[in-house]
Amino acid sequence: MPPKVALITGASRGVGAAVARALAAEGDTSIMLNYGSNPEPAQSLIRDLNSSRDNNTQSTGSPQFQALKADMADRADIRRLVNQTVQEMGRLDIVASNVGWTRMTDFTNLDEADDEADWDRCFNMNVKSHFFLFQECRPHLEKTQGAFIATASVAGVKPSGSSLPYAVTKAALIHLAKSLAAIAAPNIRVNTVSPGVLLTDWGQQFPEERLNAVREKNVLKRFATPEDVAEQVKFLANSKSITGMNVVIDAGFSL
Repeated sequence: MPPKVALITGASRGVGAAVARALAAEGDTSIMLNYGSNPEPAQSLIRDLNSSRDNNTQSTGSPQFQALKADMADRADIRRLVNQTVQEMGRLDIVASNVGWTRMTDFTNLDEADDEADWDRCFNMNVKSHFFLFQECRPHLEKTQGAFIATASVAGVKPSGSSLPYAVTKAALIHLAKSLAAIAAPNIRVNTVSPGVLLTDWGQQFPEERLNAVREKNVLKRFATPEDVAEQVKFLANSKSITGMNVVIDAGFSL
């Protein structure tokens, strides 16, 4: 049986890279890694995935790992990414839609939130790009009865986070996914994962005192990890009975 095929956007680092490693560990999934500008982290990840793959399965039917540059703010680039993924790998079973954007501000400062460019870019990247990606993937996922999983945020569940536009648009993404789950059923399952603060390159932009305060607020007194998120994405990709759900992975921040 040919490998399943997963497309992961924003896959070079952080959550996207962790999702790639989790899906590759299944041993039956080819993966297209999308990156935005710098190819080296994606190529390095591919080298890691290839080296960890069981040498005994190296054959024409074994999983393949590739990387493709695409701007997820550009619908034409999204279309090219999906079309090339299917052309190169033959099908599409799993989409991990993992792009997002924010500008760090004081969440409680309404004057800092009053920036129309921030609202527009947050809505474009945190909502519209996921919808456009879903639309391009839809005919392929219908054929395989596949799964679409988007990365939202605990900021979309509990008012918090890097900025007000970010929090509001992540809430919109969660509702978009629930709506798509209802509309695209029964052939496509659509879910979201909502991480709390993760100590990725992005999370480490927060000031140290703010990170310490978040850690103390987390009832587990630690941070969730990209690997925690990736395991949930893998579970949702494999489950045939879960759709329209938002899984919060925040070490108890939102309790």
